[in-house]
Amino acid sequence: MAAGPDKILAISGGVGGAKLALGLSRILAPEQLLICANTADDFTHLGLRICPDLDTVMYTLAGLNNTRLGWGLAGESWQFMESLGALGGADWFRLGDKDLATHVMRTHMLSQGRSLTELTRQLCRELGVEHGLLPMSNEPVATVVETDEGDLPFQDYFVRRQCEPAVRGYRFEGLEEAEPQAELMALLRDPDLEAIIICPSNPFVSVAPVLALQGLREALLACPAPVIAVSPIVGGRALKGPAAKMMREMQLPATALEVGRYYAGLLDGFVIDECDRDQASLIEGLGMKCLVTGTVMHTLEDKTRLARELLTFVRI
Repeated sequence: MAAGPDKILAISGGVGGAKLALGLSRILAPEQLLICANTADDFTHLGLRICPDLDTVMYTLAGLNNTRLGWGLAGESWQFMESLGALGGADWFRLGDKDLATHVMRTHMLSQGRSLTELTRQLCRELGVEHGLLPMSNEPVATVVETDEGDLPFQDYFVRRQCEPAVRGYRFEGLEEAEPQAELMALLRDPDLEAIIICPSNPFVSVAPVLALQGLREALLACPAPVIAVSPIVGGRALKGPAAKMMREMQLPATALEVGRYYAGLLDGFVIDECDRDQASLIEGLGMKCLVTGTVMHTLEDKTRLARELLTFVRI
């Protein structure tokens, strides 16, 4: 394992964040990297507790993720969903036969009084994931998307409605009762923490709920380690998910610069793709350093290269 910085905290949503988390895990030893995943997308479906972002990161780190679909497990089968549909069940949220085991185990362990942190750690251990993966909180937080058709729970908007309704805003229910995961807060006070990296995830519904947890933003601002974010917008498009569409519908330009404006005041550095190079000086005018590089991660080599460049960038 190559030598690296003392400790890195990565804040991640689903697919895009998981790609960079994988790259970081190939460079950093398990004791050097902690990944905090958004859990505001979590919901209960068919009596099962589903944690989409946690599972995407976990499966990716384990090398078990379905790279063709971008979510779920590789080599999946769908007999359960076919039978459920034949019975008139709610089959709009696709649960593969192999993936079901994760949700059944999670729901069972929660019913026994285990915390989401405890059971995530156990699931990771069983799947051979050595790097730390934590939920943002043990308490439930639920993203609600405010649309022109009314308020929709996030998975209804994202999966059942395929992001079709126009977005007017969003909110996070349960924040008042949700505390940031204790290990996350302890790391922000750790003198060995070298950097916080916000992965290329949707800033509004993947990163915002993490930052909105009680005391989290204040802890980030008080932490001497630099905060670096990678833009999820490349050439005016989101490579995965509805971020660009949401921005346009909320009357915001779908640009890397606008994402930089959204994070302004929190970031010490921002990473954008080569195709957005013309926005670099404007981003630096927001009071943050800007790294221009290739941010599109198709291969493991892409993920590892970007991770290495980020770790170099935090030392500049």
